[in-house]
Amino acid sequence: MKENRENQTGEGIKYQLAGWILFVICSIFFIASSLKNNDMVIFTGSIIFLIACIVFLIPLVKSGKKSVDGRGLYNGAGRS
Repeated sequence: MKENRENQTGEGIKYQLAGWILFVICSIFFIASSLKNNDMVIFTGSIIFLIACIVFLIPLVKSGKKSVDGRGLYNGAGRS
């Protein structure tokens, strides 16, 4: 039962990471579009959005490195 919960948590982290990476890709396309159209308001908003995505990615990546054991399972580090 505990291993099943660990698999779900590790899988959940993978889905969250994939979602945030897709947000980063979208922000890059928004930046490219704003540069093409010379729209500085959209460009500024896109840069802020990209920075926010990176800020949300940092703890997710750090916790993923600390909490994954050799089998690729979440080992529950940092939880009580």
